[in-house]
Amino acid sequence: MHSLNRRVFLGTAAAALSAPAILKAQSDAIKLGSLTPLTGVGGTYGPSMRDAISGVIAQVNEAGGVLGREITLVSEDTQTSPEAAVRAARKLIDVDGVSAIMGTWASSITTAVAPLAWESQTMLLCVSGADSITQLPHQGFICRTQPNSKLQIRVAGDFMVEEGATQMAWIGPQTPFAASSIEILEEIAAANGAGMESLIYEADKSTYRSEVDQILVNNPDFLMLGGYAADSTVLLRDIWQSGYEGKIIGPAYAVNQTVLDALPPEVTENVFTWEGAPAIDSGAYANVQAILGVEDVDPYSAQTYDHASLAILAMAAGGDVTGDTIRQNIRAVSQGEGQMVESAVDGLAGLEGGINYSGASGPCDFDEIGDITGTSFVFKQISGAAAAEFKRV
Repeated sequence: MHSLNRRVFLGTAAAALSAPAILKAQSDAIKLGSLTPLTGVGGTYGPSMRDAISGVIAQVNEAGGVLGREITLVSEDTQTSPEAAVRAARKLIDVDGVSAIMGTWASSITTAVAPLAWESQTMLLCVSGADSITQLPHQGFICRTQPNSKLQIRVAGDFMVEEGATQMAWIGPQTPFAASSIEILEEIAAANGAGMESLIYEADKSTYRSEVDQILVNNPDFLMLGGYAADSTVLLRDIWQSGYEGKIIGPAYAVNQTVLDALPPEVTENVFTWEGAPAIDSGAYANVQAILGVEDVDPYSAQTYDHASLAILAMAAGGDVTGDTIRQNIRAVSQGEGQMVESAVDGLAGLEGGINYSGASGPCDFDEIGDITGTSFVFKQISGAAAAEFKRV
């Protein structure tokens, strides 16, 4: 296990910057790209996602780099906008020449950037959940550490049934995962003798009261939100004003602390959230805690820590620094038969004997199309404008 406290991490990062003679010149550096939402709807998560990547790179540089070369991180902002993300990805690929792009968040962002990645043979590591992403003709140049929407919605739907749902409902905007979310909930409802209704609304409205009235016509006792934080803020207010007394669940990114802070506590009281859960008892998770200087690491930062570690280890295993090398070797280091390692530094040290990387987000095992094959989930319940753990599955 390779775990650094905050003081040691800062010291190693400074040492890496002050001792360039250990490595080759900066112009010969390996370039990796982060493409996270530093602003926009996803801006709550993007900075720490980028910092987790940066921390891994600082540790590896301090330990001697990869293949005798230093790694440089080039960071860009998606602005949580597909158009801005495409411009940023083109810069990372065409100008900076990165081997991998890490950390794309919203499914619409990853979908827009993906063709640029596979056409240039740049590895794309994402935290997006829409099923359609890994069904693209990406030729192996996409892997995601986020569970796909089928897995996410099935887990949440089963939870709704376990909590007594007899009439389920889904309400959200048109997104890459809307159709599959509705389909899965319909299957779960039918299998359990429950009713199911759905409604897709126009995003970015100042009120959803008419949509709320429409979805509540059949008196659902459990309602799932399918949007992002901005529209969930408006939607939760309108649901509360309607007098709805049933249960509500939403993705943790859609009912995050920003939403809780923006609404009166009574509006969000007893609302459930769910998300993929980091491996909180792992050495990798402790390492991210030290890198970020926080007690609770969000799932996306845990995943980008793994993105950086996997990209670096795959390059080292393949003896080259191209995106194609990462593509060819990522499974050899993430689900091999060798020693389990939880950091890039430990993985580099043990690479000759074979390694099996297990990260801050859990075992990083990918199927043939690049989907993560399993993860844990945590359900939380809001009380007093704060989320408290309710259940892990």
